[in-house]
Amino acid sequence: MPHNVEAEEAVLGSLLIDPDAIFRVSTYLEPADFYIERNNWAYEAILALYERREAVDFVTLCDELERRERLQEIGGAAYIIHLINVVPTSIHVEYYGHIVERAAVRRRLIRAATDIAALAYEEAEDIDQVVDRAEQILFGVSQRRLSRDLVPIEQVISKYYDRIDYLYRHGGEFIGVPTGFPRLDRLLGGLQRSDLIIVAARPAMGKTSLALNIAHNASIKHQQRIAIFSLEMSNEQLVQRLISSETGISSHRLRTGQLKEEELPRFTQAANQLSKQSIFVDDTPSISAMQMRTKCRRLHAEHGLDLIIVDYLQLMQGDRRSENRVQEISYISRMLKSLARELNVPVMAASQLSRAVEQRSDKHPMLSDLRESGSIEQDADIVMFIYREEVYNPETPLKNIAEIVVSKHRHGPTGVVELYFEKELTRFMELERDQVNL
Repeated sequence: MPHNVEAEEAVLGSLLIDPDAIFRVSTYLEPADFYIERNNWAYEAILALYERREAVDFVTLCDELERRERLQEIGGAAYIIHLINVVPTSIHVEYYGHIVERAAVRRRLIRAATDIAALAYEEAEDIDQVVDRAEQILFGVSQRRLSRDLVPIEQVISKYYDRIDYLYRHGGEFIGVPTGFPRLDRLLGGLQRSDLIIVAARPAMGKTSLALNIAHNASIKHQQRIAIFSLEMSNEQLVQRLISSETGISSHRLRTGQLKEEELPRFTQAANQLSKQSIFVDDTPSISAMQMRTKCRRLHAEHGLDLIIVDYLQLMQGDRRSENRVQEISYISRMLKSLARELNVPVMAASQLSRAVEQRSDKHPMLSDLRESGSIEQDADIVMFIYREEVYNPETPLKNIAEIVVSKHRHGPTGVVELYFEKELTRFMELERDQVNL
């Protein structure tokens, strides 16, 4: 198996002659990356000393290994002396560390290839599941550093303290993906990593428009990398909406080419600006949960991702034969939450509400309206409903007013934020007044 004994010993020797060198390798190098078992044990002991904030030298390492009953197994104190004499300086410790890491990755790839070959020989009925499992194995090699384990709460508190300290020093600035709507961002703190955000409404309320407005704001104003899965509209229709929102030219006039001469420069500028953004679109109809997960993994590995948008959830297909559609929707919502956790990015999914909403006198959506759609409510970290009174009451004085009702917020407050909705441009804008339950 690939390994480099000299590099392993050089790393350990560097750490013994310069304890501060640990900061330059501990972020990416793990004990399991050392192929020679005694080097694995030595590095593990050095990390333990470092974590206890104890000195790292010949005496302390020998003592730690003796305490672990490993000193004689690695060759006694003579081997520690040998390590100290391997390198004259620690200046190249990062270089040595990366040699060790690369060899470890190659070993994991060999093991992954063996596992994938074994899968290929199995007589599985569903070849798509075999392909998905193979991709999980390979993806796990590159994402291994992101794997989680049981950790002492002290470490969690330390990271949390650093986050609060950062927010305090930056005037309460939120650190999630911005929606571009200040009041909504203050309520949510932006769209947080690993969260599943559900945007639910009846048809014609503006689910797609809100999702695309957020994508537009996050990408153009904040340089976020976004994947959009459009199951209802084609790529061209999606781009048309984005350009309409940016230029103020109605989608109808863009679709029919009825542009005024003075609007052409505005259209050209918007198209050029949009083409430079890190927005990736997929208009595969009825895409399966497995296909979406695979595409997101590849995109994340090749370009990085900050936000995934799905429009809309009920148009997706599950990967298993379910007894009914409710079970299938439950599987899809769990997959989306799992995807958010796996890639550590927020996933925003539009969801269509049933006609049951319209049987009530008060047609404001409620969380109970989602309970007929599988486990969406349970899986979601945030549930936002869109309600526009004018859809049901054309004579209302509240024309163009949309209520964004945050009915579930797993990690924060709920409330209502009012936005202005320009139907002709399919564009949401900030309003002066809002109502928030803080």
